[in-house]
Amino acid sequence: MEDILKIAAENPIIPVVKLERAEDATMLARALCKGGICCMEITFRTAAAKDAIKKVAEEVPEMLVGAGTVINAGQVEDAVEAGAKFIVSPGLSEEVVKKCQELDVICLPGCVTASEIMKAKSLEIGVVKFFPAQTSGGIKAIKALAATFGDMKFIPTGGINTENICAYLENSFIAACGGSWMVKESDINAGNFEEITKKAQEALTLVRGCGR
Repeated sequence: MEDILKIAAENPIIPVVKLERAEDATMLARALCKGGICCMEITFRTAAAKDAIKKVAEEVPEMLVGAGTVINAGQVEDAVEAGAKFIVSPGLSEEVVKKCQELDVICLPGCVTASEIMKAKSLEIGVVKFFPAQTSGGIKAIKALAATFGDMKFIPTGGINTENICAYLENSFIAACGGSWMVKESDINAGNFEEITKKAQEALTLVRGCGR
C-alpha cells in the first residue's frame, strides 16, 4: 500500500475530477502530468468513473489515480479492480474503511467533527478528508480540531481555490488540499487540455509559493 503522507508531500494539490466520458480520462491525466501534477482523484459521481480510472491506470502509469465520492464497499471493490491507489469518501463509513483495509488500499474518509475523528482514529485512520471544507468552518475549524487531535492530518476539499489554498497549506497539520479549479468540466468537455496543463502549472507554482 502507498504511504498517504508521502503521496501528500509529493502532491500538495490533488485535482478532484468529475468525468462524464471515460475516453477523456487519458488525455486529462496526461495534461495534468505535463503541468507537473501527477496525482488525481476521479469521483464516482458518474457512471464513467470505473472505466476512467482503469484507462488512467493502464495508459498513464506515471499518474497516481484514486477514486473519490466512494460511499460503499462495492464501489471500493470496483475502484481497486480498476486500478485506484487510494479511496476517498465524503463521510466516515466503517463499511468503506474496513473494505479498504481488507484490500490494502489507502482510505481517506470525510470527517468534520470531533466525534467523526475519534471514530476514524478507532479505525486506525491517521489522515482524513475535511469536507466540505469552506462551509464546515474552513481553516479555523481545522485548527481547533488539530489542537485536540495533534496526530491527525487533514486534506481539506470543497471550496478550495487560488485565493485561500495558502491559508491551509501553511499549516503543518494540512497534508494536502483537494481542488477542482484546474480541471473545469467546460475545459474537459471541450477537449481544451492545453488550458488544463496551463492551470496545473499555475496551481503547482502557487502551492510551491505556499511553502510546499
